[in-house]
Amino acid sequence: MASLFATGRVAELIVAMMLLEFCALTLLHRRFGRGVPPLELAASLGAGAALLLALRAALAGDAWPRVAIWLVFALIAHGLYLRLRWGARRAS
Repeated sequence: MASLFATGRVAELIVAMMLLEFCALTLLHRRFGRGVPPLELAASLGAGAALLLALRAALAGDAWPRVAIWLVFALIAHGLYLRLRWGARRAS
């Protein structure tokens, strides 16, 4: 268990679970038309996944630019999520 955290593999496991969550929630949305639209869900989970991958890079001892790249991806995904959410509120 300690090696999962020391190598950062725990972050990869969580990202894999997030991917399964995305698939399940997208299928439910398509089937019943309720819940978070897939694009908003992808942006939200994408931001979280990028933060987890930044954590993984830091735990694995990667160089700081790799950590920074994941943080920039998280910022972009979060910005997209906010734009989608605010755009939806203006339209209604």
